[in-house]
Amino acid sequence: MIRPILLFLALLWPVAAAAQVTPLTLNEVLATSALQAPQIVEAMARVRQAEGRALSAEGAFDTVFDVDAQSRVLGYYSGTYLEGKATRPLTGNGGQLYGGYRVSTGSFPIYEDKAYTDRLGELKIGGLFSLLRDNAIDERRGRIAIAARDIDAARLEREMVAIGVQARAAATYQNWAAAGLRLKAYQSLLDLAELRRAGIARQVQLGARPAILLTEADTNIVRRRALVVRSEQEYAAAANALSFFYRGDDGERLVPGPERLPAALPGFRSTRPGQPTDRPDVRTLSARLAQSELKLALAENELKPRLDLRGELAYDVGPTGRGGKSRDGEEAIVGVRLTVPLQRRSAKGKIAEARAEIDGLRTRQQLVREQIAVEVKGIAIAVDGAAKAARLAAEEAALAADLAAAERRRFDLGASDFFLLNMREEAATDAGVRLLDAQARAALAGVDLAGATADRAALGLPDGPLP
Repeated sequence: MIRPILLFLALLWPVAAAAQVTPLTLNEVLATSALQAPQIVEAMARVRQAEGRALSAEGAFDTVFDVDAQSRVLGYYSGTYLEGKATRPLTGNGGQLYGGYRVSTGSFPIYEDKAYTDRLGELKIGGLFSLLRDNAIDERRGRIAIAARDIDAARLEREMVAIGVQARAAATYQNWAAAGLRLKAYQSLLDLAELRRAGIARQVQLGARPAILLTEADTNIVRRRALVVRSEQEYAAAANALSFFYRGDDGERLVPGPERLPAALPGFRSTRPGQPTDRPDVRTLSARLAQSELKLALAENELKPRLDLRGELAYDVGPTGRGGKSRDGEEAIVGVRLTVPLQRRSAKGKIAEARAEIDGLRTRQQLVREQIAVEVKGIAIAVDGAAKAARLAAEEAALAADLAAAERRRFDLGASDFFLLNMREEAATDAGVRLLDAQARAALAGVDLAGATADRAALGLPDGPLP
């Protein structure tokens, strides 16, 4: 007998486990939203785009290998020439290093005399170094630095998007929970009216109550059912809105049912109620300001004259070739090249543009800081006011509930009438709903404060810049 019983219990276990539905928590919604919200996913894609542009900019410092070969197949001269060369740009200077090998056979015209080498060819290494223009910064290094700031800005924008999404997710969750609890309150009021109507109907049949009392009970039921229908619509809309943030592992939207409602409206409190210290939008402006300063440095670089130092070592290998003994042995060449722009209007225009952009960004940064300070102060005032209103609503709800309970006892003893009892019950329910609304406003004010102060911990994000 024991084995069949154990088998029966094992078959029932999945059904019992499925029946245990836990309330949906804010942390659960925030966790799915942080990973699956389309806005956050899109912002992450923009970060990858910025990283791709940075990698493309680093390609300016790639080593380049070049091969050049030619042979005269017709004509008086029979020269064949082959050259291979590798060039590596310098990361700390606008110049470059290079090295190569070339070899030739046959004869060349006088205007191609430098193509001659010894029998085994010529080895060559050299370098070009910028002494003035392109010394501290050049176009290649500037593009890489600007691309790095683009990555910083994209990451900060993604962080700001995540904070905004999480704040909207928390607010939507509070609205959903408040709508569901409001529906439960009106449904309980309706159930109570229907239960009392059945008792009144029996008393009317027995002649203990007048028939008009049953009509009044039906009128009361219709009025309360209208409240339930309206609350059902509000709850359905709130659950649908929450599904935008509450998603499964596959990213599909999930619409929570009434069975996932919490027993009471969960509060929300910011873990950092003070002034914001590092709002991502302020730091984004700092990244853009750094880009403008780089553009200014590049424009000032263009004002400088170009003075390049060039050095080269060459060594011919093997027996003397057809070019003669002048190709034998080692060669060392040092050269200097000076280029001076005269009018430099292009550089001056870029400098003026960059400085104006810097001034504008600094003004914008100060404006944003002041706006944030005013916004946070205003939200803090709203949080304090909402908390006080919620405490008063709680006192009112408790008093209304006591009055309804007392009136219900008087009605059961025959010392009260049906009209007065309905008034007391509806007043108690209305006070409870007002308490829900006050608690929801207090929670929403806390959500606004968390968003304004970039409170990542309260919004379900890692405390610090996102990776």
